[in-house]
Amino acid sequence: MGEAAFWGLVGASSLVLGALVAFWFRIPDRILGLVMAFGAGVLISAVAYELVEAALAVSATGVSVALGFAGGALVFFVGDTLIDRHLAGTAGWGILLGTVLDGVPESVVIGISLLSGDGVSVAVLVAVFLSNVPEAISATADLREGGVARGQILLLWVAVVAASAVAAGLGYGLLGEASGETIAAIDAFAAGAILTMLADEMIPEGYERSGHRKLVGVVTAFGFGVAALLSFAT
Repeated sequence: MGEAAFWGLVGASSLVLGALVAFWFRIPDRILGLVMAFGAGVLISAVAYELVEAALAVSATGVSVALGFAGGALVFFVGDTLIDRHLAGTAGWGILLGTVLDGVPESVVIGISLLSGDGVSVAVLVAVFLSNVPEAISATADLREGGVARGQILLLWVAVVAASAVAAGLGYGLLGEASGETIAAIDAFAAGAILTMLADEMIPEGYERSGHRKLVGVVTAFGFGVAALLSFAT
């Protein structure tokens, strides 16, 4: 369980790294928009190759995949709607919510991957680490613009990292006998939350900040390609 928690911590630690980058460097809106576009591409790749594909591989009927995917999408939708209602004007909260809703299930998957005895899934770990950086940069920049103090933002990310480490440990310790349908539902839940967050938050804001719609499309595709290459290489 300790090893699983460690790898969950490693995968999520890039959230703090992304936040520190946003603190240390004043990133122009155009560049930030392209960073968000690249991160969106990485996350789309994670949905396609690391989550949905893995879910379908262990599901007997696909029903758990459909239900998990819909559940993740609906939970993000409801949570983001509540955020808009009570914390209007700060887009970063939506991205933070999406990070939690995909990061915790992904960490559970990291823990489960150790049960085979073959060690951590490098592909999943790389995808999680890589996708977290632009998410944290963009959310941190938005939260700072919304007036949230640096200390509060850093504590939020540290809490997410800690929750991810715990989730990885629990995934290893409690889900060793879990059915394929349960694991498929967890993967699909994360995928649904990610895709909904991308369509609702990151991609529209990437367009808005960059001011260059065509370039955003190219950078998103580039992010997808880089992540897909890393996935197959590992």
